[in-house]
Amino acid sequence: MAKSYQRKSREEQGDEVQDALEAYVREGARKMLAAALEEEVNTFLGRQHYERGKEFRGYWNGYHPLRELTVGLGPVKVLVPRVAKVPPDVAPQGFQSQIVRRYQRASETIRRLFARLYLEGLATGDFEPVFRELVGETTALSPNAIVRLKECWEQEYEAWRKRPLWERRYAYVWTDGVYLDAGTEVEKTALLCVVGARDDGEKELLAMESGYRESTESWTEVLRNLRNRGLEAPLVAAGDGALGLWAALDDVYPTTEHQRCWNHRITNVQAKLPKRLQKEARRRLREMAESPTQKECEELRDRYAEELLAADQRAAAETVLRDWDDFVTFYHYPQEHWIHLRTTNPLDRSLAE
Repeated sequence: MAKSYQRKSREEQGDEVQDALEAYVREGARKMLAAALEEEVNTFLGRQHYERGKEFRGYWNGYHPLRELTVGLGPVKVLVPRVAKVPPDVAPQGFQSQIVRRYQRASETIRRLFARLYLEGLATGDFEPVFRELVGETTALSPNAIVRLKECWEQEYEAWRKRPLWERRYAYVWTDGVYLDAGTEVEKTALLCVVGARDDGEKELLAMESGYRESTESWTEVLRNLRNRGLEAPLVAAGDGALGLWAALDDVYPTTEHQRCWNHRITNVQAKLPKRLQKEARRRLREMAESPTQKECEELRDRYAEELLAADQRAAAETVLRDWDDFVTFYHYPQEHWIHLRTTNPLDRSLAE
């Protein structure tokens, strides 16, 4: 199965590692924006679509032409609803969306809106003050409308996180946890994420779950959920040095090989060195990771560890050698896959953004 995992050209690597997650996030943003726009019209009309209202305030009249709105996530296709025959005493200028304004093509406001809705909504469940701050005091979205949208998004997430995975085989998975600066909790929640490489070479977000730090219990729950939904044991799981992940993998997927992230190892070694030696450490460790054979990689490792010991940098030398077998797992697989397997880049870059 590993051989069927196709690698794109090196020039496309930077875009390829993000495409799957970015497409998923953009689609989520599109749906979120479309739902907000339709709820804005419903609130303006005083009724849901196809319902009768107590007062005539106009009626749905399709959509304006499809256009792209550039937000922080990139271009998102938008259909802005239209309202016809609005009585002059209701709105002299007719209905005009306060979320996406006429002829608008780019929006810093919408980018901030998505971020603040997420942070404020998860922390307090109170979206309305955020809308009022971002789109003005005249915003047509009421607190009740925001509650309905939030419930809809939660239902979509629950359906996504329970979808079956048995129809496809995933050769490799990448795992990582990101800590959110959301809410008022003393102990911050980690968002535990898993991306899988399908046998056709495409990457897919398989899980995104909250968990206490990156504990074994939290990772075990995420992995068991994937197994129960039909995910067979991947050949390799790539991740950072979080001990909870590796213990959970041994419990749920004992046959899956471990691949530690070289980027995290570089950072760990640099942390043990004075600043004047950090640049050289990055160069030497990258040279190891990119060696054409495992033997050459280990020869470079031994040479560098000896130099560090000679320079009285024992802590850094021990860090280079620690858990070594988990850093050279990628050599067991096709060479064209090495560039993807030896780091957690398929997750890190997208989570950072």
